[in-house]
Amino acid sequence: MAPTSETTPTLTLKPGTSWQEAWQRSRTAAPEAFRDDRVRNLWAGTWHADGDPLPAGSPVDGTAIAGPPRLDADAALGAVRASLDQHRAWRQVPLAERKARISATLDALTEHRELLALLLVWEIGKPWKAAQADVDRAIDGVRWYVTEIDRMLIDRSPLPGPVSNIASWNYPMSVLIHAMLVQALAGNAVIAKTPTDGGLVCLTLACALAAREGVPATLVSGGGSALSPALVRSPEIGCVSFVGGRDTGARVATAVADLGKRHILEQEGLNTWAIWNFTDWQSLTPQLRKTFDYAKQRCTAYPRFVVQREAFADFLAAYLPAVRSVRFGHPLAVPDPTDPLPDLDFGPLINAAKAKELADLVTEAISRGAVPLHRGTLADGHFLPSQDTSAYLPPTTLLSPPPSSPLHHAEPFGPVDTIVLVDTEAELLAAMNASNGALVATLSCDCDETYDRLAPQIRAFKVGRNKPRSRGDREELFGGFGNSWRGAFVGGDLLVRAVTEGPADERLPGNFPEYHLMP
Repeated sequence: MAPTSETTPTLTLKPGTSWQEAWQRSRTAAPEAFRDDRVRNLWAGTWHADGDPLPAGSPVDGTAIAGPPRLDADAALGAVRASLDQHRAWRQVPLAERKARISATLDALTEHRELLALLLVWEIGKPWKAAQADVDRAIDGVRWYVTEIDRMLIDRSPLPGPVSNIASWNYPMSVLIHAMLVQALAGNAVIAKTPTDGGLVCLTLACALAAREGVPATLVSGGGSALSPALVRSPEIGCVSFVGGRDTGARVATAVADLGKRHILEQEGLNTWAIWNFTDWQSLTPQLRKTFDYAKQRCTAYPRFVVQREAFADFLAAYLPAVRSVRFGHPLAVPDPTDPLPDLDFGPLINAAKAKELADLVTEAISRGAVPLHRGTLADGHFLPSQDTSAYLPPTTLLSPPPSSPLHHAEPFGPVDTIVLVDTEAELLAAMNASNGALVATLSCDCDETYDRLAPQIRAFKVGRNKPRSRGDREELFGGFGNSWRGAFVGGDLLVRAVTEGPADERLPGNFPEYHLMP
């Protein structure tokens, strides 16, 4: 039985975890990257107190935090040109020395692991375990490349210019820093734009640790319209690596196609989990709860379930206990100062505007006929007394969202599940392929023949059976079908191949304007 409000202990912020303490620790660890209450931009191998800082608040509880120092277009062009000079020098550095510098960077990241994770909690709202995992995946993943890079670079050379990285805010370490360090290991200077919505201080600290070891990294802040001409269209850029939504990705894709530029564009898609002739319900409940990790603010989250109508009652019996057991709230709040940090499924969404947008979409979908199967409340959350909860959204589940609703065909990027019922295999495939391409999908079914027949017709790069698929680490490849991916696929050897040059007639695996090639 859940405790009553009279017996629920009052929560307090875990000592040593406040934003001010995290900020001061960051300034102590890398004083060159921070000045007073602001963050510096990194370009030409030097930290610059340029740009116009924006105010920012933590999604966790509205605490004021450091905002991005936004550069204008001319300053960004200067940073790109300086990066080309770094690139020309770095590509001549022997591989053994590059490996040593990257390894030293990884050692420094490991030393500051807990601080990097704490910054992720405050800046993007990750629960403590998820934040630590994000840091660890970056470090462990790049270490694997250090051990494997010699064979990967046989008969390959760095690109003619630096790699430009524009990534979303949700995985600053395991996606963005990981990619940058592997790109540098392969012989390229690297440029990154800090995501406007969060991750600035964590990325700045990580880049400061890399720059100290002589890694040619550039980190700049600014609006997309101001920085895009420099970071996407500049002739100095050798490759554009983008992770984000389809609208922005389509604009980047148009630009790089016009310029014939090497590119890696990971875009959103509606990842689906289908249930068809399936009976192992006991195994499903714990897996369903895990799909709510980080409030489904992941490129490989599963927000859509496509369920065989005659199995719906059994599915619901497995699903509802999972969603009702989800724990969310303030990631740093504890009943007693000596208690460990809470083990939550998720904290806030990235900001209050996103929480309101999704709440409004849910209300609109219900008004147009969607059936609410589960609607959590903020009273279910784990919060400090009187804290700002505007960025939090309880888990919600809707049956049959109307076709007019964005929840019917687009990824919500939040803790909102939708369920669609189907009667035939053709309906199942149509529902799974609603977004014209996805990164991952899962089909739960008992029969081998059924899975083998249906899985190839699902337009997702990875299709799991009876369990979720993930982006993967180390040697595992990653890409997308349809509109979820443009350009070279990545992961394992493919990540290095995507940012290096091989034979003149090489065709990289990926989705390109002129061809589609699977690994």
